[in-house]
Amino acid sequence: MDDDQRLRYSRHLLLDEWSEEAQDQLLASHALVIGAGGLGAPALMYLASAGVGRITVVDPDTVDITNLQRQIAHTTERVGQPKVLSAELALAQLNPGVQVHAIAQAADEALLHEWVPQAQVVLDCTDRFAIRQLINRVCREAGVPLVSASAVRFDGQISVFDPRVPTGPCYACLFPPDAPPEETRCAMLGVFAPVVGMMGVMQAGEALKLLLQSSPMSPWAGHESLAGRLLLLDGRTWSWTEMRAKRQPNCPVCGPVCGSAQ
Repeated sequence: MDDDQRLRYSRHLLLDEWSEEAQDQLLASHALVIGAGGLGAPALMYLASAGVGRITVVDPDTVDITNLQRQIAHTTERVGQPKVLSAELALAQLNPGVQVHAIAQAADEALLHEWVPQAQVVLDCTDRFAIRQLINRVCREAGVPLVSASAVRFDGQISVFDPRVPTGPCYACLFPPDAPPEETRCAMLGVFAPVVGMMGVMQAGEALKLLLQSSPMSPWAGHESLAGRLLLLDGRTWSWTEMRAKRQPNCPVCGPVCGSAQ
């Protein structure tokens, strides 16, 4: 770490629990962010500002004026541009020391099998049930921790699905693939912007925690992530509910009969 980096990250380095070794570990890390919208935009900005050295962002969409109410990486001037390129520009302006790889296409199975194993953490910032299930399955197969969140109307939720946690569930344990919920996307029902922003920021926080957990000088050494815990936020009252969850033996993705990562 050079002097400019020490100055840039000084407010983290001033924390008693944060070391140069931990910051160096972040600088050498790779996060894969799938989705550059309401969740992905704040998550990307906090990952970059914290110094995650390599960020890959995947999203097939372009910036629309309706996105600007909550998707803070994008601007009026960039309406019509691919979201990943808009986000890449925002991150370059925020922290030019971060390497950003922008992929302007949908996260299909081939793409996920190529990129998930290259990352130390994956953030699911999408809003469709089928793609969430696919991301979960590929992360499980690759043994890569997944930070998943969602937000619609005034409600948000977040959890971590970590194949390295022996009793930890996967996304399919909580939300079975054969029982899809009613479609609840922001484009149909609306969303309170601060709620989706909070969920994205928390995704970045959990990702930083996962990236640094193995460091003995980490502020989270010995502390658990949100694996096995689902946090629910009511944005009307700012009240939180926590649900505990365990791996389901009959899960089609991580159950024993599947032969997937245990």
